[in-house]
Amino acid sequence: MVRVKGFVLTEEILLKGGGMMFDWWDEIDESEEWQRFIFYFLSASYALVSLVALVQLCRIQLRVPEYGWTTQKVFHLMNFIVNGLRAAVFGFYKSVFLIKSKALEMVLLDLPGLLFFSTYTLLVLFWAEIYHQARSLPVSKLRPAYYCINGLIYFAQACLWISVRLSDSNITVEISKLFVSVISFFAALGFMIYGGSLFFMLRRFPIESKGCQRKLFEVGFVTGICCTCFLIRCIVLTFSAFDTKADLDVLDHPILNLIYYMLVEILPSALVLFILRKLPPKRISVQYHQVR
Repeated sequence: MVRVKGFVLTEEILLKGGGMMFDWWDEIDESEEWQRFIFYFLSASYALVSLVALVQLCRIQLRVPEYGWTTQKVFHLMNFIVNGLRAAVFGFYKSVFLIKSKALEMVLLDLPGLLFFSTYTLLVLFWAEIYHQARSLPVSKLRPAYYCINGLIYFAQACLWISVRLSDSNITVEISKLFVSVISFFAALGFMIYGGSLFFMLRRFPIESKGCQRKLFEVGFVTGICCTCFLIRCIVLTFSAFDTKADLDVLDHPILNLIYYMLVEILPSALVLFILRKLPPKRISVQYHQVR
C-alpha cells in the first residue's frame, strides 16, 4: 500500500492503472467482433488495390493494344493477382488461421508474399535494364538472372513447405520465416542499388529536360517506399520467428496483422500504383520494354 498526499493506493489499484494503456490491445485481440472487422477491412483494402491494378491494366491495354505483355502490363497483372489472393485469404480468415495443416496454412499466407516479392523486383529489373543501357553495359543476362533467382526462391520455399508437412517442427517454421526475411532484405538492397543508381544518373541531366523531373520523382519515391516496406518485412519476420507475441500467423493478433500488412503491402502498393499511374504514350518509348 502506498500513501500519496492523503490518497491511499493499494497494489491492486496500482497494477490496474499501470496496465490500462495496454488493456485495449488485449481486449481487441480477444474480441471476435474486432477480429471480424479488422480482417474484413484488410480483405476489402486488398480487393480495392487489386481492382485499381486491374483497371490500370485495362487502360494500358486500350492505349497500346498493338503490343504484347510489356513489363508495365505484367507489373499491374501481378499486382492484381497478389492483392486478389490476399483479399481472399483475409476474407476467409477463420478457415485459413484455423486450418489443421500447418504447411497448407503457410502456403496460403506465404505464397502471396513471394508473389509480392516477384512483382516489385520486376521494377528493379526494369530499372537495371535502363541503367545498363544508358551506361552501354550488357543487358542480356539481367532478365535470365531475374528468372533464375525467382525460380530458386520458389523452389527453396516449396522445399521448406514440404519439410514442415513431413516433420511438423517449429524449427522448420522458424527457418521458413527467416528465409522470407532474408529475401526481403535483398529486395530492399536491390532497390537501393539500382533505384539509387538510376536516381543519381537522372540527376545529372538538366532538370529542365523533358520528363526528367517526373522520372526523378517516380524513381526516388518508389525506391524509398519499396526499400522501407521490404526492410519492415525483414525486421518483423525476424522477430516473429523467435517471439510468439509477434507471430502474424495466428487468429488472435488482428492489430499486429493490420499494422503489418498495411505498412508492408497495402499502402506501398497503393502509393506505387498512384505514382506510376501515367499511361504510356501511344508510340512505344525506348524505356517501354516487352517481356520476352
